[in-house]
Amino acid sequence: MEMTKFFPALFLICFLSTAQLQAVADNEIISHLRQTGSQAADAGNLSDNQLTFAQDIHAVLREMSASLAELKVEMRYLQRDYEAKTRELELQKDELDKLKQQYQAQAGELSSVKALANITEDQVESLRREGEVNTKGLEVQKKEFDKLKEQHQAHAEELLRVQTRANVTEKQVEALRREGEVKKVAFSASLLASGNQGETGPFNTRTPLVFRHVVSNIGNAYNPNTGFFTAPVKGAYHFEFYIFGHGHASYPAAAGLTRNGEHIFIAYEHQPSHGANSANGVTLLLEVGDVIFLRQWQNSRIYDNIYCHTTFSGHLLFTM
Repeated sequence: MEMTKFFPALFLICFLSTAQLQAVADNEIISHLRQTGSQAADAGNLSDNQLTFAQDIHAVLREMSASLAELKVEMRYLQRDYEAKTRELELQKDELDKLKQQYQAQAGELSSVKALANITEDQVESLRREGEVNTKGLEVQKKEFDKLKEQHQAHAEELLRVQTRANVTEKQVEALRREGEVKKVAFSASLLASGNQGETGPFNTRTPLVFRHVVSNIGNAYNPNTGFFTAPVKGAYHFEFYIFGHGHASYPAAAGLTRNGEHIFIAYEHQPSHGANSANGVTLLLEVGDVIFLRQWQNSRIYDNIYCHTTFSGHLLFTM
């Protein structure tokens, strides 16, 4: 807008300057003409003075014409600059209009964004309030969860105590069961394996007897491979043994019961003919691991067959 106002003003100044110069020139011409007329009246028809005056007038006119031509050229240049500036201003005005339109469009878009932002802000506020409500609900649920967790821990501890007591009870039951099984100790066996018969002996020394035909072996305290009975628990035990042999003048039927290799009792019978039967029994207080077995007496003979004449039995009376 300032450039639009500037160029008309500049054009007006140039026009006024030209008019002023033209007026000055006209005044000078009139002044010269008056002076010349006065001189002509005084001097008469002097040809030299007239010629000089005419030359001066022409010189002034030429100078004024040259100045006027320069002014016209300058005016054309200024006119061109003015037109160029006007076109530039029009372009700038078009750009300004475009910018104004863009600004208006952006302002409308900004209004839309602002309205959307207000809606979003309302939504955020609503969500925040909803979040606060949910947070309070979560806090309540967390408190309930903590209570349930504490109850669960208490139940877990109680369960652990019950399980510990159950384990102790189970161990006690197992110990009682084993003790009950230990208290159930009894065996009975005959000398020869089932289906066999014959004489055993005579031997020059006392020889352990192995009763191989096992009728019962409760508690597995008797070993049919060695003939040894091993006490599984401290207590009172009762043993019985029956020895049978054919009568012979030189060989009795005899066997002795030993504890850990120490002789305790003997069953002995000697007659020259018919059957020779002998038996004995004893109750012993045994420690855990004590070994009881029978040894055939030296220079004796013992007989057995499918009817099981020679036997060895024992059982636990009670523990100590």
